[in-house]
Amino acid sequence: MTSLAVLGVGRIGGECAFAAATLGIIDELILADIYKPLLRAQALDLLHTNIEIPISTETARIRDADICIFAAGSPRNPSIKTRADLFDANLPVAQECIQHLKSFEGKLIVVSNPMDIFCYYFQKKLGMPREDCIGFGGQLDSRRFEVALEGRGIEEAAYVLGEHGEHQVPLFSHLGRDILPSEREEILSELRGSSMEIISGKGGTAFGPASHIIDLIRMLKGEKRETITASLSLDGEYGFQNCAMGVPVSVSSDGAKMIGEWPLDAWEREHLDEAGAFLQSLCRRLDV
Repeated sequence: MTSLAVLGVGRIGGECAFAAATLGIIDELILADIYKPLLRAQALDLLHTNIEIPISTETARIRDADICIFAAGSPRNPSIKTRADLFDANLPVAQECIQHLKSFEGKLIVVSNPMDIFCYYFQKKLGMPREDCIGFGGQLDSRRFEVALEGRGIEEAAYVLGEHGEHQVPLFSHLGRDILPSEREEILSELRGSSMEIISGKGGTAFGPASHIIDLIRMLKGEKRETITASLSLDGEYGFQNCAMGVPVSVSSDGAKMIGEWPLDAWEREHLDEAGAFLQSLCRRLDV
């Protein structure tokens, strides 16, 4: 029996709830949202499908869930240039959601932006083991990196570390060929703007994030074990602490565990240092 709680049932949260239930990977849904008409509508919409699992909107049930997705708060729109710009708008939302997660002992998937900041916030504020508080974004960034490479005739598994945002760090040195610095910067610029093209075209991302979050839920259930990149609170890894950042992890029913520090070339090291310094500066603004 696997129960899934979703805090924030808008575009991504609602898509995840529907997909997880439709695919039969959960046995119970617990939905929560501060906007009650949306919450009621999403619960009713799910009830009107062929999904035959219990659906609850009792917030007291959240702390007993096996897996919880934090997807509440304001999403990006064309006027919000970076994910970090959502810090002030979404911090009060995260503070409110903390109240529903007291005594929570399951696995928490942090989606709302700035994701790395809230991953660190929840892990510290709730006193969770860091492997149980997982920031989502690395899978999506890595897939976007693969798409950018495929457009250049390169078909290889690719990974992105660092911030889920402007300070993301695509790992070119792990590819089977050299990529010139000028082309690296071109690809990095493309990655930074990939989500905004979707936001401008249809209002926000949904399919990409939901697909990868469902994969992450499968990993946490122990259905498969994979190496991905995800945000975890750091304790000296890559030279950083007092922040969370995208790093390589192995995900299973035991949570997300770091698999060691991958070697970086000079370009990657410089960009990762910038990412870490930026994330530390934001995390210092938290009351943890």
